[in-house]
Amino acid sequence: MDSTETIIKDSTANPAPLGLMGFGMTTVLLNLHNAGIIALSSMILAMGLCYGGLGQVIAGVMEWKKRNTFGTLAFTSYGLFWISLATMLILPKMKWADAPDKASVGAYLLLWGCFTFLMFFGTLRANKALMTVFGSLTILFWLLAAGDLSGYQGFTRVAGWEGIFTGLSAMYLGIAQVLNESFGRTVLPIGPRT
Repeated sequence: MDSTETIIKDSTANPAPLGLMGFGMTTVLLNLHNAGIIALSSMILAMGLCYGGLGQVIAGVMEWKKRNTFGTLAFTSYGLFWISLATMLILPKMKWADAPDKASVGAYLLLWGCFTFLMFFGTLRANKALMTVFGSLTILFWLLAAGDLSGYQGFTRVAGWEGIFTGLSAMYLGIAQVLNESFGRTVLPIGPRT
C-alpha cells in the first residue's frame, strides 16, 4: 500500500477585491442618490444587479472554494442584497408587484443592519480597514432604516454621505489588497490584525 501524501497548493486568485470593489462602487453610487446629488436611474439599478449583485455573488462562491466562511457569507449575502434591492424597485415599475411602503423598507433595512452588526463581530480579529467597512455599513443601514421608519428625510441625507464613506472604504480595501499583492509589500496600509 502506497502511503504517499499529495498536498495540493491553492493557487487561485484572491476573490475579495472583486467583492469589495463591486460592493464599494455600487454603494457610492446609490448613496450619491441618497445624499441628493444624483437621481435614482437605471445606471444605479444596473450597477446593483451586475457589479454589486452578480459580482459579489461570484466573489462569494470563490471565497467558498478558498474555505473562507466569512467571505462566502458576506459577499453572497450582500450580492443578493443588491439584487433584491434592485428587484424591489424594478418589479413595481413593471407592474408585477406593488411598491413596498416606507415601514416595510425600513424593516428591510433594519434587518440588514442587524445582520451587518453581527457580521461586524467577525471582523474584530481582522484588519482595521475591514472593521471600518463593516462598522460604517452597520451605521449606514440603521440611518437608512431610521429615515424610512420616521419619514424624516434628514436621516437619509446623512446616510447618503455616510454611505459614500462606506463605499469608498470598501474600494480602498479592495484596491489595497490588489496593490499590496502586486508589489509584494504594503503600498496602501490596511491596519494590523487585532
